[in-house]
Amino acid sequence: MKTQYICSECGTIHPITLTIWKCPSCGGVLDLLKETPSVNPEVWKGYPFSIWRYAESMAFPAETRPWEAVSMGEGQTPLVPLFPGSSEVYVKVDYMMPTLSFKDRGAAALITKANELGAEKVIADSSGNAGTAIAAFAARANIECDVYVSAKTSPKKVDQIQAHGAGIQKILGTREEVAAAAQRAVEQEQVFYASHVYNPYFFEGTKSYAYEIYEQLGRAPETVIVPVGNGTLLLGVYYGFQELLVNNLISHMPKIAAVQAANCAPLAQAYEMGAEIAEAAPAEPTLAEGSAIAAPARSAQILKAVRQTNGTFIRIAEEEILSAREALAGRGFYVEITSAINYAGWLQYHRKENETVVIPLCGAGIKSS
Repeated sequence: MKTQYICSECGTIHPITLTIWKCPSCGGVLDLLKETPSVNPEVWKGYPFSIWRYAESMAFPAETRPWEAVSMGEGQTPLVPLFPGSSEVYVKVDYMMPTLSFKDRGAAALITKANELGAEKVIADSSGNAGTAIAAFAARANIECDVYVSAKTSPKKVDQIQAHGAGIQKILGTREEVAAAAQRAVEQEQVFYASHVYNPYFFEGTKSYAYEIYEQLGRAPETVIVPVGNGTLLLGVYYGFQELLVNNLISHMPKIAAVQAANCAPLAQAYEMGAEIAEAAPAEPTLAEGSAIAAPARSAQILKAVRQTNGTFIRIAEEEILSAREALAGRGFYVEITSAINYAGWLQYHRKENETVVIPLCGAGIKSS
């Protein structure tokens, strides 16, 4: 079956083109309509030691290897016991990437698709890390790139985006207003919208996180602690483990424990209220800028994923974030401020005996002051 887009709301099927990024019929977010991949670990050894090790499970023609024009060896990050000698709690050091964040997983896949479609320019919006990753991989593929960011974005992240040659458009406003400005530019210029939120090819990259954990552990963990703003890692984790489960490579779906900053937690609120969709929540300032999404476009899918895995949400107060970052650094892992909410979530989580837990370390400490 040829891969197509399908609207998550009205079910309308659309061809994959350079300029489509939402459902023209109803404005809904798009998913990939494709066959569930047949996963055979034996073939992995024939591919690069990167996220593309799992190329035959991704929505790309593996025989033509389109990622070779884009890839920088992203993925295959270490899975390290949090406590030396322990085999129960692990951190996955996902900041060991070309641009120092997990967003490289999705950006590599997304820019591979843009390049495959013949894009000469892409536009993205980001709180920082996704924009950096998209700028870097676009540069690798010789594709022009503009990134829309908040005027309050960390200067270090802005510098990193500009270092890759991308144009920076600073918007004074909320994260949602930044996205709206980028979308207007996409429509005006009729270029590829390299959105880590709207384009489902991003999840083809982030699902490699689940594949790697399976290969490193030899099984699925009982629980994965996952930060959530727009849900790019959470949905990738969910889709990846689903594919492994359908192929009988794992015996169960890991529980997803989703972490949000209490100052901006529309998904946690919706989960607690039993709602199927998160209502836009007025966001108070938070140190966890990377997860401060007041109106996540894929809230219905995120909430469904957490509920179907018997998961939960954990809210993190502002005073917990910096102390968690300091405590994690004391164990040898220096993460950016946003990523510290994951460790804070672990500190709140009540682990059962013999429960294996994986915690992502999403961004490197040098990205924030």
